[in-house]
Amino acid sequence: MSMSRTFAISSRETLDPLRRFKRRVAFAAFILLGLWSLSLWLTPYEPAAADFLDRLAPPSAAHWAGTDHLGRDIATRLLYGAGWSLGLSLAISLTGFVVGTLVGIFAARSGPAGDFAVMRVTDSFFAFPELIAAVTFAGLFGPSTTNLVIALMMVSWMKFARLARALTLSLGDSDFITQARLNGLSSPLILWRHLLPNILPSLLVLWTNSWSRTILSVSGLSFLGFGVQPPSAEWGAMLLDGKAYMQTAPHIMIFPGLAVLLAVMAINLTGDRLRDLMAGKT
Repeated sequence: MSMSRTFAISSRETLDPLRRFKRRVAFAAFILLGLWSLSLWLTPYEPAAADFLDRLAPPSAAHWAGTDHLGRDIATRLLYGAGWSLGLSLAISLTGFVVGTLVGIFAARSGPAGDFAVMRVTDSFFAFPELIAAVTFAGLFGPSTTNLVIALMMVSWMKFARLARALTLSLGDSDFITQARLNGLSSPLILWRHLLPNILPSLLVLWTNSWSRTILSVSGLSFLGFGVQPPSAEWGAMLLDGKAYMQTAPHIMIFPGLAVLLAVMAINLTGDRLRDLMAGKT
């Protein structure tokens, strides 16, 4: 059996558990998306509809999570808030994933001078922590959802760039890359067929961690008043609304806090499972 055929068989055996895991995650995501869409359709309340006669109502059959200081149904706002908290953080983390991966691969394959220049720029961005950069950006241009997204995107790609560069350099002299070159494959084809499939699993693990951290950043900045602005139903903004009623109506803060906790926990556990599969654990 030839070396290339042996490598192809071993690669399929290694990636099969990863493929099965990705199919399960995709199926679970599809089910959750369907349930979320159905819940939005079935809820009898509007997220911004105020009912001043039913303010600060505790959880009940009519309002499963109670109402806030304006009489708005908290459960409905949590469902709509998932679109803000999870959707914005997903877009930000995916942008960092794509941009950072491309930057890291470019740095690794651009020679010593290009690698040095790109990585020094990357290191300079590490001097600005995510929250401080977002708060500074909002202070300069005003608090808004757009400024929040731009600020977090600017500081979300560096870890991916470092990891992609390291993985690309480590695989640059591998036998299967050398074999692909000897077979006459072009550099873009080697990158697409051989390099990316081997570095993506590690990058996906980092991405799950980045997504959960971005949820905390989006919610935290909205809680501080620098992110999604009222009356939008974002989980961090809902926490801000309930801060003044923490002692008299704690449910206003408890349920958005639980939503953030459960979302971050679910994504982190998914990342842990993906890491175990990569390590050959079942």
